[in-house]
Amino acid sequence: MRHRTRLACLVLIAGTALAAAPRTPPPSPPAGPAARPGPFPTEEIVRILGAAGTWNQAERVYKVPFPRTDVPVSVDGWPLPPFMGLTSWVAFESAGGAQVMMMGDLVLFQDEVQDALGALLDTGAEVTALHNHFMFDDPRVFFMHVGGTGAPEKLAAAVQAAFEAVRARRAAQREPPAASGRRPVPKSALDGARLAAALGVPGQSRDGMFKAVFGRKARHGGAEIGAEMGLNTWAGFAGTQEDAVVDGDFAMREGELQGVLKTLRQGSIDVVAIHQHMTGEEPRIWRRW
Repeated sequence: MRHRTRLACLVLIAGTALAAAPRTPPPSPPAGPAARPGPFPTEEIVRILGAAGTWNQAERVYKVPFPRTDVPVSVDGWPLPPFMGLTSWVAFESAGGAQVMMMGDLVLFQDEVQDALGALLDTGAEVTALHNHFMFDDPRVFFMHVGGTGAPEKLAAAVQAAFEAVRARRAAQREPPAASGRRPVPKSALDGARLAAALGVPGQSRDGMFKAVFGRKARHGGAEIGAEMGLNTWAGFAGTQEDAVVDGDFAMREGELQGVLKTLRQGSIDVVAIHQHMTGEEPRIWRRW
């Protein structure tokens, strides 16, 4: 993750965190059969999303696909059809009573990620993963996994808000940019002591930069693991007091993820990945930055 702002803002956000879409609006999938009645109002989902899905009677799931056809994508020089992995989707299953469980995967370009993330978090959905599925893709494609439990119309509206944010981004700039357009980082001359005091840890200073590390504890294979085994949150700062960047990695338990994502986005910190580094650790630890 890389973010540019005044240093005072960066320190505040770091300290706080520790205590599908188109060149023209994304095309709807082919109208297919009308929504079949299920244990929840699929017709309302169709109305909100503006696209019809299919009802799987065996699994009792209603699934709506959204192929990304607005921006051509190639992988290692081969034009990638939406069928081969460029289709966003959301699926709904009854969670009892009037509630449903929603899961999905949104196909996004780099400049759409923060817009979609903010729209989903602001409207009550959860974001559970952010990563790539391809290498040598042009333009770069990211996949945002979403979920939530609640009223079907509320969850559908959250997904639609993400799609609308993406449409607005592509309407403003048809082709996804290869770079952010931010100005170069000035030569680093940070006051490490000031940052250490703000973050409450000694940290390390080098060549005008500063890095802070915050260890966490978990168990893996019957042994306790901590910061030196990779279970840590860290943030590195470069630049000047007036113009700085920060990047790093947050280690979070499952129940902390959504709160940290919201805090970072409220501070205009870009989230560039959400994933895990281990298997079998207790409690499970998610990583993001």
